[in-house]
Amino acid sequence: MANETVVKSSKNVSSGEQDSKLKILALHGYRQNGDGFKSKLGSFRKFINKHAELVFVTAPHIAPPLPDSEPGTEPDPAQRGWWFNKEDGTFKGTNKNGPAIGFEESLKLVEKVWKEEQCCGLLGFSQGACFVGLLCDLSARGMTSIKPEFAVLSSGFRSGSLVHLNFYESKVQIPSLHIYGEADEIIPKEMSMALADTFTDPQVLTHPGGHFLPAQATQKQTYVEFFRDRLQFHLEAKEIENATAANSIMLNDNSAGGGNGVHGTDNDDDDDSD
Repeated sequence: MANETVVKSSKNVSSGEQDSKLKILALHGYRQNGDGFKSKLGSFRKFINKHAELVFVTAPHIAPPLPDSEPGTEPDPAQRGWWFNKEDGTFKGTNKNGPAIGFEESLKLVEKVWKEEQCCGLLGFSQGACFVGLLCDLSARGMTSIKPEFAVLSSGFRSGSLVHLNFYESKVQIPSLHIYGEADEIIPKEMSMALADTFTDPQVLTHPGGHFLPAQATQKQTYVEFFRDRLQFHLEAKEIENATAANSIMLNDNSAGGGNGVHGTDNDDDDDSD
């Protein structure tokens, strides 16, 4: 079941500040939503605030009531899912060979938000991390408009849905950070390790806890260094892109001006500015 989807940024910043930060699409876990995920990542957002801004999006599908709910219980609109992999319209990360009900609708949603928010990276937790893994694979094969420069996956796992089984045939080449708990009973660490293995040179951060994205002093340095390096790479790539565009404009202006170069030189500084 679909409903209105809300997109929220982690912070209101000026356009100048946005240009100097990474913009990352953040995908929540099953039975969560964008607002709840944002709230849970308060300390994490403070750690990375200098380098990155998170854009939280709520999945389009409302999850059915929990199996142990009273008969006649209405679904909670705050509990969302990206897709359902069981025939009864629910989701379980460990389920194998099931459907992927609603996946295409969620894919269209995140593609739309990615474009509108001009994101450059992906972050996901649990089902959201599973989704991130699928998006990275789709991107590598040119089957989505999302082109992430990097990915962060917490308590992630490979999708067991039949339509996704061929998504892990080739390793994803982008930088990735994989986070999981040694005592996670919802998504056992072996499942997160298997997802990390679908990436080339994955960076792995473990913690002694369970099913959550940790944000304690012991993890801070890893987060800061990862996002600092990604931001440096992103800004360097932007400089090259801008310089290439400016040179192209100058060459076009030279051609239009008869090859004397005067017109292109006059406008070169303006074209090279952000």
